[in-house]
Amino acid sequence: MPATAAVPVPAVDTVVLDLGNVLLRWDPDAAFTGVDPDELAAWKTEVDFPAFNHAQDAGRTWADAVAHLEATAPHLAPLAARYVRDYAATLAGGPVPGSADLVAELRAAGVPVYGLTNWAADTYHHAETAAPAVGLLCDVLVSGREGLAKPDPAIFRRAATRFDLDPARTVFVDDVAANVAGARTAGYHGVVFTGTPALRTALADLGLPVARP
Repeated sequence: MPATAAVPVPAVDTVVLDLGNVLLRWDPDAAFTGVDPDELAAWKTEVDFPAFNHAQDAGRTWADAVAHLEATAPHLAPLAARYVRDYAATLAGGPVPGSADLVAELRAAGVPVYGLTNWAADTYHHAETAAPAVGLLCDVLVSGREGLAKPDPAIFRRAATRFDLDPARTVFVDDVAANVAGARTAGYHGVVFTGTPALRTALADLGLPVARP
């Protein structure tokens, strides 16, 4: 019986990057300098900060978020307003080491590199100031502008349509494993980000023209 021919694996030729803690450091606690740590921890627990923040990533404005707290839990509203006021401090850590060089190397080699970020529409303007490499990207899909957020596979399908991507030829990189799983569900290759050197190795293993560390 003749051997079955192997099905060729499409070459990866496009990269989609998360931004926060992949290209630039994000530390939400940095917006609360001077706040008692116990008070901050209690606030984050009561407001359920991951879920609360995700609502803005998924399209709610921060103004509406603060207004909602003022109407339903007014004791929680002041620190939410403080977070928005001092949001730039959350990005003060600047670029993730090596990230700008990697993006520049990929772009110089002719590799299309896009961004796909969970980020509120009304704070996204801080991104390129914190990490100029964001400006090297071909384009960025911002969840808060779309009304969709990772890990929902729908946002990955929207990115494929918006940027004319073939997911089978595209690798998505994120520091959150659940988001990478969402990308894989939508047909992308996925890499969990643990640092730029490891990402270089992963991209080189996929055949992309980057130097190994």
